[in-house]
Amino acid sequence: MKIFAIGQNYVEHNKEMDSADPLEPIVFMKADTAALRDNKPFFHPDFSEEIHYETELIVRINRLGRNISPRFAHRYYEEISLGVDFTARDLQRRLKREGKPWEICKAFDNSAVIGNFIPKDEIDDIQNIDFHLDLNGNTVQQGNSKDMIFSIDELIAYISKFFTLKIGDILFTGTPAGVGKVNIGDRLQGYIFEKKMFDFQVK
Repeated sequence: MKIFAIGQNYVEHNKEMDSADPLEPIVFMKADTAALRDNKPFFHPDFSEEIHYETELIVRINRLGRNISPRFAHRYYEEISLGVDFTARDLQRRLKREGKPWEICKAFDNSAVIGNFIPKDEIDDIQNIDFHLDLNGNTVQQGNSKDMIFSIDELIAYISKFFTLKIGDILFTGTPAGVGKVNIGDRLQGYIFEKKMFDFQVK
């Protein structure tokens, strides 16, 4: 299983991070050991003082594909969910400043929370999905897929130019504005519309 993730795919998030809107998708990858499923707790690593949540819509690839046309990309996933791309923000800032790769701040163990999947047929419009994150009962991040710079189908087509997509691969599609820090004892609950997709604690 490969985990693909997209950076800077929402304008308002780019503003809060003081980043320019990209002209093409920004793709990075997480190790398969980054996957955290079944509402298992996230154990705050000791190598960072500033772990941030980034709530994202995710899709699971359901067939083998390469060089996929955008008009056919919808055939390559049947399920959608919500996840969290955990980021060691303090490490990221340092590594970027030093011009070094920053996989360790994005791809570390358990940094890719994967919620329960639902059939995409249950959703009227994939590019008009409301989602939000509650932290300790308070909504801290909200988004809608209509605000993506690059749509889900565009992302799948773009990634497939460089990587063969396989059944079970996961795509994190980018985070909206509102990212923030988590602390030990926090409870995170994620929703697509009003359907709860994950519910776990930071330990």
